[in-house]
Formats: sequence, structure tokens, C-alpha cells
Amino acid sequence: MTAAQQRRVTILGSTGSVGCNTVELVEADRAAYAVEALVARSNVARLAEQAKRLNAKFAVVADDRHYNALKDALAGSGIEVGAGATAVVEAAARPADWVMAAIVGAAGLAPTLAAVRRGAMVALANKEVLVCAGALVTAEAKRCGARLLPVDSEHNAIFQVFNFEHAKAIERIVLTASGGPFRERAREAMRDVTPEQAVAHPNWRMGAKISVDSATMMNKGLEVIEAHHLFGLSSRQIEVVVHPQSVVHGLVYYSDGSVLAQLGSPDMRTPIANALGWPGRIPAPSPRLDLAKLAKLNFEAPDPARFPALRLARAAMEVGGGAPCVLNAANEVAVAAFLDRRIGFLEIADTVERALDLLPGRTIGTLDDVYALDREARAAAGGFIASRATPNAPRTAAAG
Repeated sequence: MTAAQQRRVTILGSTGSVGCNTVELVEADRAAYAVEALVARSNVARLAEQAKRLNAKFAVVADDRHYNALKDALAGSGIEVGAGATAVVEAAARPADWVMAAIVGAAGLAPTLAAVRRGAMVALANKEVLVCAGALVTAEAKRCGARLLPVDSEHNAIFQVFNFEHAKAIERIVLTASGGPFRERAREAMRDVTPEQAVAHPNWRMGAKISVDSATMMNKGLEVIEAHHLFGLSSRQIEVVVHPQSVVHGLVYYSDGSVLAQLGSPDMRTPIANALGWPGRIPAPSPRLDLAKLAKLNFEAPDPARFPALRLARAAMEVGGGAPCVLNAANEVAVAAFLDRRIGFLEIADTVERALDLLPGRTIGTLDDVYALDREARAAAGGFIASRATPNAPRTAAAG
């Protein structure tokens, strides 16, 4: 394969779970890809190792305190080194055909938007991009000719069976949810759950924060907001169904009665490979489904009393403007407080609801608007947490 035929890629967040899976897929067919840039938050050792193996042109550590360590690790390699927020944006703006946007949190907004404005294919693995700035990002993608490729397993599933050329024939879509570890637990019984129990996801191997979001089903609420922006659908056209086996990831209902579904093992390498190879398909080492071995698949409606986060997310989407940004920021603060044992599990949603009541929707026109509202929402949520007594916060660790 000639250099002109290679897909030039940049991986923002290369040392995280999604980033490492992307690196694995790139390494599986090195002749097909040229790596422009790799970005990590602070894991210098892994970043330097990846940059050398992939012969990246540019390696960036977001935490500029690690600049000298990265420079020393890559000395003599010919790889350009950068550090800090400005360098992260520079990496995203470099001439890659395909950019994996997997930087967690608000730090991923500016570099993702830089890649979008360059007209790149942008694989989205950062929820905050569309939750907090969905209208801004999708408008810029349309203006600049960028293609947004969803990487979340549910959105990627919908993307694979969503006929964009005949979108008017689509009645609704369904995002599936595992239900997390507390799917069958009564709401009152969740009052005393510990962080160890909440992060023990039955199907997926994920970080602590997203595992707690799965346990509260806030992750599915955030995904409803993302789906609204990705597919141009209203809230009533986006449903959530609990599917404990995590085999069917998404379904699309068409006006002729057809229902198209995407199935696969719960392995993030499948949606990443779909995005990396788009519009073609590339091999991925994900385990193959054995339907006869599975024998049975279960589906049920989510319990609104057990999972109030879904209601809060839909309400924020209906309000629009900055309300989803408030939802996301308050949730991040509340989940961190729960993991630190400062509040109880049920207080996560309570904190988010109070923040939404205090900070109604505002117009979001720029990233500065997003950052300002994000800071305000975090301060409000932090104030609620600091001012309340927390008799329901778990005091001791328990086995998950």
C-alpha cells in the first residue's frame, strides 16, 4: 500500500481504554495507516511507547508538567513533542483523515471541534462533545464537511442500520441498556450500596465513573441526548430498553414494519473497528456471537422509579440550550462525591436534579459559553454536596 492510499490517523486519548483498543487495531494492519499524532493526559510511559511503535509524527501530553519526561522518553526518535491544552488542539488540527476523539470530559471539546472544523472524519467516543455542545458541533460539522462517526456501542449500532438517505421512513430507534448491577434491586435497597458494588458492571469492563453512570442509567440518559444530535430525532423517537445480555446494541424501526438491529459481543473493538474502517469494514478480534449458546435474549422497560436519571436527561434535552451541560457537569461532581463516599448512591440523581432546577437552560453559542456554564454547574453541585448531611453515604468498603 502506498503512502497516498494509507489512512492518516490521529488518536486523542491514546492511552485510555478506547485509545488503546484503537492502537491495537491500527497495529494489526500497519501498512493501512500512518499515524499523525497521539495525545494522552499524563501517562508518559505508555504514550512514548505507542508513539515509537506507531512511528507517530507528533506526541502530546495534556498535562504540561510532564513535558520534560515525554521529551526525554522520545529523545532521538525524531518524533515531535508537545504539552498543554494548546498543543492538544494543535494535534487535532493536524492533517489526519480520521481522528479518534476519546479525551474524557470537557478537555475533549476544543480539540474535537478543531478536528471537525478541518473537515475530518471524527470518531466520537467523548460523551461531553454532543451532550454539552451538540448543536454547535453538528452545525460546524455540516458547515465544514466533517463526518461524525459514533463509537459508543449503542450509537454505532444505530449508525450501522440507520438509512440516512431515507430518514423520513424511520419511526423510532431503540438504545439498549444492560441495566447495570442494580437492575432488579428495589430503590430503597440501593440506598446503602457501596462504590465497589456500583462499579461491578456485569458485562462491560469500564472505568469507575462510567460504571457508576451505568448503575444509575445516567449513561443511557446521556446517550439519548447524543442520539438526538447524531440522528436528528426527537425525544419521543428515542427509546431505551433494558437488555441484560448486552448482545443487541441498537434497533431502528421503519415505517413499513421492518426492525433492523445490530448484534455483537460486548467488546468495544467492534464499534471502534467499524468507525476506523468506515465506509468499508476491517477485521477485529472481538469474540463472535454464538446464538445457539446464548439461547435466550431478554428485554424489559426501564423502571422510572429505580432510574430517575433517565427522566432528568430527557427533561434537560427538552429544555435544550445549556441544560444538558448542567446535567453532565452536576452528574460528574456527584459521581465523584459518591466514589469518595461523601454522598450515597441515591443522592447522585438528587444532586443533578437540584442543579437543573437552579440553572435553567441558557443559550450555547460558543465553547466559552459551555465552559462557563460547566464551571457554574460544578460549583452549584459541589455546594449542594458540601451543605448536606450524608447519613446514607457508605462508610465502609464491601466486596463487589
